[in-house]
Amino acid sequence: MEQKKREYLFDNYKVLLIVLVVIGHFIEPCYDQNPFLYELKWGIVAFHMPAFIFISGYFSKKNPSIKKLIGGLVIPYFVYEIIYYLLYTLILDKDTELYFTRPKFSLWYLMALFVWRLAAPLVRKVPYHMILSLGAGLLIGLVGLGNFLSIPRIVFFFPFFLAGMEFDSSWLAKFRNREGYIGALAMLGTLAVFLFTDEYHHRLSVKIFYGRYSYGGLGLGTLEGILIRMACYAISFLLIYLFMLVLPSEKKSYSYLGERTMAVYIFHGLIYSCLKYGSSILASVESMGESLLLIVFCLALVWIVSRKPFVLLTNKIAHMV
Repeated sequence: MEQKKREYLFDNYKVLLIVLVVIGHFIEPCYDQNPFLYELKWGIVAFHMPAFIFISGYFSKKNPSIKKLIGGLVIPYFVYEIIYYLLYTLILDKDTELYFTRPKFSLWYLMALFVWRLAAPLVRKVPYHMILSLGAGLLIGLVGLGNFLSIPRIVFFFPFFLAGMEFDSSWLAKFRNREGYIGALAMLGTLAVFLFTDEYHHRLSVKIFYGRYSYGGLGLGTLEGILIRMACYAISFLLIYLFMLVLPSEKKSYSYLGERTMAVYIFHGLIYSCLKYGSSILASVESMGESLLLIVFCLALVWIVSRKPFVLLTNKIAHMV
């Protein structure tokens, strides 16, 4: 049987996204102290998790077995929750409890993946499921559930997962050419200029892209919240497809990192927690020079926690059953 050709476009895409995930987290305590980091934060949250979820959906076209879902997502979720709890309480002296129904830090993604992979095959049988999922994503903003079972995030981001499942990479063929590349770059450049010159988004919180908070919790009225969330969906989907047209589709020296994103995702969070709750170094970043040093540190951290020992450990935890 012929082995399916690896799609390096998505490996390269995942490398970009995991770098943005790490940078986005590490600038969280200080992004509002520096205009560059402030706009960078907005640019990152506008598409990095939607794109990651889209790609997760793209590679989830086969219906998974319950055993595989439990072994690959449920058990790791409980293991990492316990690790975070021990880190917070024994080392960082942070006041917390072992809330399995309220995921710590970035572990909501494991819970969400379990639900999406379980629910998507059933939801896709429903007529107009994409429209309905988008509607649900808008309506969930009316409810203040907080972080309980990651329900708001699961519902808000579900359309991106479904879109990834529906997507066929062959659709890119007629757009991945010189004209498409230049056009996509021009649009990305225009959006970047708009981001750094627009004043309206300064009145809002970057949390409008998080999917976790209700409209009321963000200080928005119902109609304004729904309209802003619709704009968030449009911007995120646009950015997802634009980057597909400009990222390389051939194997690069860094492409292998795209296979190791789970290790980076898990371990960078532990290191971030240590720096955030164990020191004031991240909150003290203010100048442009300090900002650039922090970004360089994030790049180095991605490389470090993508090494084989970290990858082997996460793989071992994901294959405990």
